[in-house]
Amino acid sequence: MLRKVICSAREGGFLLSFHAMASPCEVLIDVYDQVLATLVGNKVAEEAWRIEDKYSRYQKTSVCGQLNLNAGQSSQIDQETFLLLQFAEQCYQISDGLFDITSGVLRKVWRFDCSGNIPSQVAINKVLPDVGWHKVSFDEQNFIMHKNMEIDFGGIGKEYAVDKALLIASELTKAPLLINFGGDLAVNGPRENNQAWHVGIEHPSLAEDKSMVVSITQGAIATSGDAERFLLKNGKRYSHILNVKTGWPVENPPKSVTVAAPKCIQAGLLSTLALLQGSSASEFLQGQEIKHWIIA
Repeated sequence: MLRKVICSAREGGFLLSFHAMASPCEVLIDVYDQVLATLVGNKVAEEAWRIEDKYSRYQKTSVCGQLNLNAGQSSQIDQETFLLLQFAEQCYQISDGLFDITSGVLRKVWRFDCSGNIPSQVAINKVLPDVGWHKVSFDEQNFIMHKNMEIDFGGIGKEYAVDKALLIASELTKAPLLINFGGDLAVNGPRENNQAWHVGIEHPSLAEDKSMVVSITQGAIATSGDAERFLLKNGKRYSHILNVKTGWPVENPPKSVTVAAPKCIQAGLLSTLALLQGSSASEFLQGQEIKHWIIA
């Protein structure tokens, strides 16, 4: 897809839109200086594309692609990758092993295409030994994981990109702005006169013509959903949210969880952890004492 930033006038300022990380992305900025707005939009897009190119599991030349190709032997890493791996380690620890960036290898047996093709226990058992963050070791210079293992930064990459892009934009202007990458978003503060940004959260099912509007003046919002990727067999619905300990889908997760937090990467982690709790998602989020919205 052609990488291009489109600048459009909107009430109160400009909208800069582009595509990255398989998502529509936008920057809303309350400023009437089109040159400044375009500069901010371009810098935000460049950062999104940089992170996509560096950490996409679909590109063999990316850091992620190279680490996967070199599984079984040591690979050199830079400081940014080390810090992302450190965050992945924290996610793994605080989730009691449920949030595991080595779990992507399970896609070899699970293909959530809305069909009834459920893998056998034998097939699942074959790939489960290749899952497990505890089999990974790394320091500031080197990374190594067992042969046949893979990592996937998809669970944290987009939210990380939002936070990085907001930092870059905030260095260019103090004007009120909102950065939205496919529904994961952050703001640098309220709009003029301390007004909130109003954000529409679409219903995760396209069959439902519903949405809700949430207000945000500071921090970030992230949404994790379970509506469009699933399997259905004999009347039973299988979620694409997998329990890495069993290799099977989590039972009865909500269709969508939206969480507000100081940073987008924190909001994304909490929304994903809530889905991993299945039917206990609401109780989990209530225990975190954070603002959240659930569509069951």
